[in-house]
Amino acid sequence: MALAAAALIIAAPAAFANADLAQKKNCMSCHQVDKKVVGPAYKDVAAKYKGQKDAAAYLTERILKGSVPGKGNWGAIPMPANPQVSADEAKQLATWVLSIK
Repeated sequence: MALAAAALIIAAPAAFANADLAQKKNCMSCHQVDKKVVGPAYKDVAAKYKGQKDAAAYLTERILKGSVPGKGNWGAIPMPANPQVSADEAKQLATWVLSIK
């Protein structure tokens, strides 16, 4: 029981750190965890890509390069590339988004 509690304590800061990273890199200007803003809610993105083995790589690429016109868009407004995000940060963000339930 204590081991499980310790694991939760260790894992919790990582989840918050990625939410903080999303805020710091202006991702939250267009996305929220549980509601659509300009872009889809992160929980909806996680649900759409759940179980797809290449989802993290795909989302990492979308964060870095923006949406592909006419493919995989969530609506009329395309997602721009985020030049503030490094490749490592994009991977962290993609992994975090996919962990949201």
